Amino acid sequence: MRLRSAALTDIGLHRRKNEDRFLCLPEYGLYGVADGIGGLPAGAEAAAQTTETIAALVAAHPLNQPLDLPAIVASANAAVLALARTLSPFYGMGCTLTFCCVRHDLLHLAHVGDSRAYLYSGHELSCLTSDHSAENESRRRQARGEPPLEYTHANRLALTRCIGQESPPEVDEWRRIIQPGDRYLFCTDGLTNMVPESEIAEHLRLCQYPHETLRSLLARANARGGLDNITAVLLLAEK
Repeated sequence: MRLRSAALTDIGLHRRKNEDRFLCLPEYGLYGVADGIGGLPAGAEAAAQTTETIAALVAAHPLNQPLDLPAIVASANAAVLALARTLSPFYGMGCTLTFCCVRHDLLHLAHVGDSRAYLYSGHELSCLTSDHSAENESRRRQARGEPPLEYTHANRLALTRCIGQESPPEVDEWRRIIQPGDRYLFCTDGLTNMVPESEIAEHLRLCQYPHETLRSLLARANARGGLDNITAVLLLAEK
């Protein structure tokens, strides 16, 4: 299986700083995004520490051995907590994290927060992740027959899981044998809040060159207002 990839980030039109970071390391089969949490200090530093920790751990891991992604996420969480004691001891710091590792055509995804991963396959777009927001957590609890989480309209999108929280976050995982024609998109909410999934699907359907597709998607997000940093990583599978 041949994989082609690209990554692109943009500050957007309203932010003074880009607090997004990405992973696009084909030599290690490592792809994903991290988004510093708005409202907390040092979001960029949290996202940078997270991606650097994950890259170092994956790079040091033998290619012929399986990866324990929740353990890797826990290590990144501990690294951000340690950094927060210096940079933001009173408020903490954090970020989202959505990434995958590819080993022998098996894609293993790990997810914490509200960045997203999409799969375009068989002419259909599927969102592989669920946002860890107060609103979604309340729905999950109700589905399990548990009391719903109380939230207001103003804080319905507040994160319930992130990198940098006191205890290691619960990690959502997903696995798939990569098929020819698969197209995987990892992106921050600066893209998904501006560009509807129907347009994302159309971009992935037409994609021939990953970098050009990402340029078009990020330009579309900025054309709609560019309210946040925008970051995306695209992975194409070919025979």
